[in-house]
Amino acid sequence: MHHEIALISTIAVGLVYALIGGYIASRLHLPPLVGYLVAGIAVGPFTPGFVADAKLAPQLAEIGVILLMFGVGLHFSISDLLAVRRVALPGALVQVLATVALSFGLTRLWSWGIGAGLVLGLALSVASTVVLLRALETQGLLNSLSGRIAVGWLVVEDLFTVVILVLLPALAALLVEHPTNSVPADHGQWDLLITLGLALLKLVLFVVFMLAIGSRWLRWLLNRVAATGSQELFTLAIVAAAIGIGFGASEGFGLSFALGAFCAGVVVGECGSGDRAAAELRPIQDIFNALFFVAIGMLFDPSILVREPLNVLAVVGVIVLGKAVVAFLIVVLLRYRIGTALIIAAGLAQIGEFSFILAELGIELHLLPGEAQSLIVAGALISIAMNSFFLRAAQAIAFRAGTEEPTQQPSTV
Repeated sequence: MHHEIALISTIAVGLVYALIGGYIASRLHLPPLVGYLVAGIAVGPFTPGFVADAKLAPQLAEIGVILLMFGVGLHFSISDLLAVRRVALPGALVQVLATVALSFGLTRLWSWGIGAGLVLGLALSVASTVVLLRALETQGLLNSLSGRIAVGWLVVEDLFTVVILVLLPALAALLVEHPTNSVPADHGQWDLLITLGLALLKLVLFVVFMLAIGSRWLRWLLNRVAATGSQELFTLAIVAAAIGIGFGASEGFGLSFALGAFCAGVVVGECGSGDRAAAELRPIQDIFNALFFVAIGMLFDPSILVREPLNVLAVVGVIVLGKAVVAFLIVVLLRYRIGTALIIAAGLAQIGEFSFILAELGIELHLLPGEAQSLIVAGALISIAMNSFFLRAAQAIAFRAGTEEPTQQPSTV
């Protein structure tokens, strides 16, 4: 009987705990994501009481990742990115490299391998899209100069992470093959180039396929479904496109579900159905996003706060201080106002969904030790909880000092 209702019980209890946790977080003026993560800890194997199915939860989380990446693709705008490319592009790349360097230094002190340092650094370098967008919107900064730069910066980080998700399995094959984390000089470099080349070739073939065939097919499908006037059919078509193309990318091209869903979102957005697709998908996306963060919380072992408090503090330091300082210096060096730099630095000083995706992949590829997952979740919980306060403080300092432009209201056109 327990096996027959395992799926229902996992979804039911996960959603109820997520609702309770999200409500409490909102009452405390924290992002609901903090409550979802805490809910996952409550139903996880490391705490007493009900324990959700450890096999079903990751599969539900995978659906959440697919819908999340599809939504990121829907909102991806090349024009918005080009408008702030002079600061967002170099800023994001330099910040990623700096975060990887800081994390690599930490992992050497912890006697972790090169692959572990690389994956941890990448996981700590990318901020949460959900957290940043909602925080900027709450503070009325989404359409300000700082908000546009921060969003563009985040888009570059997301795109960079998407490429990493493609290349990491190829790189991991070499690092795992040579446990000393040193590739033989005679043929290792050629093996690496060939492996990475094949991974990039698969990515290029998939992108070409989506642009040449997938875009036409999706446009035709969505137009036909929209012509029926049925809202439920249109919603079904959007969900089928996100999950179906994600599955096709995995089975046909050996890529990740997340990458396939991202490309599907970009294509749907370019087809002119992006706004309606985002609106129709939002309720379903919110539900599975909550389950995604609950599933991540289940992987967190609270005892790590007692066993390795210094390691947790070091991870939080890289996220909250290291990333913020690097972002602030980059923006100032590019001759933007100090207030603008403060707001961008505060907004990006957190991690979220992409960090968990990278961590899971790193553990699956045997690059990260299991304890890294708890360190990253702890860093996410603390940084997300602190982020709204940091952003409000940065905005207050900037406006009081007169070093930030007035907030622009969204266009009504």
